[in-house]
Amino acid sequence: MADRQLGLLVMAYGTPAGPDDIERYYTDIRGGRLPAPEALVELKGRYAAIGNEFPLTRITEEQASGLEGELRAWGIEARAFVGMKHSPPFIDEAVERMREAGIDRALGIVMAPHYSRLSVGSYAERARAAAGDDLELDVVESWWAHPAFVELLAGRVRDAVGLLPEDERDRALVAFTAHSLPERIVAEGDPYPDELRGTAEAVAARLGLPAFTTGWQSAGRTPEPWLGPPLEQTIEAAAASGHPAIVVCPCGFVSDHLEILYDLDVEAQEVARAAGIRLVRTESPNADPAFIRALADVVRDHLAQRVS
Repeated sequence: MADRQLGLLVMAYGTPAGPDDIERYYTDIRGGRLPAPEALVELKGRYAAIGNEFPLTRITEEQASGLEGELRAWGIEARAFVGMKHSPPFIDEAVERMREAGIDRALGIVMAPHYSRLSVGSYAERARAAAGDDLELDVVESWWAHPAFVELLAGRVRDAVGLLPEDERDRALVAFTAHSLPERIVAEGDPYPDELRGTAEAVAARLGLPAFTTGWQSAGRTPEPWLGPPLEQTIEAAAASGHPAIVVCPCGFVSDHLEILYDLDVEAQEVARAAGIRLVRTESPNADPAFIRALADVVRDHLAQRVS
């Protein structure tokens, strides 16, 4: 068992490959339904506003490569494969490549630290369906509370607070955010909101933050209610309460993509300016070696728990 190569399935949401792929991408997200023409124009405008950058696949591949190398340095014979939920290389394609490589045991990890049935749970479901009975697959369901991740976030928040004028640092509100999901998950007992709150409390305790909160961003545009308050309201409430600045830590995201580069760096900044409050955000983990080491710690600890 010890000498069997471990397949490492690194999963992320996906991204368009470029401007011409935006319609295909959002059609996939919508279960095969084309986005309305006016919605497509708006989406293309958002990507254009960030210079038509589509870095998620590249960053995820760098994260997977770094994680493979870190684990091998620790003596864990792992081979990483990237699988995306809504864009190539798809999760089922990554699993098939594992199978073709002769791998018969694998560990999946989603580049999202908090568990929800609608997010991480859906990745795991797709991966397990693709694995079938001939590939032994386990999935790390969440890693929001891992000490290495909390320490990384604490450093990011400390650095972002340091960007503020000295007289604003102790009076700033730190907002920890994640991607909003339909509100019905709360009634279903989903742990997602509690896990985001847990991350915020752990980082706040580590730093002794004088003021912090949680908020939600990038909600989908559907008739049903989504988790709130949305970040826009959090920014306006912070300004109304007399905070001179807000530090946004989008801890539910670990890579730069539209929800960071547009929703925060463009849209949220506009809201902050209109409210008369300064906004800074924490730097994304991306493929920073410190984040890769934290991920490797998560994987190594998960594997150790399976053996024990």
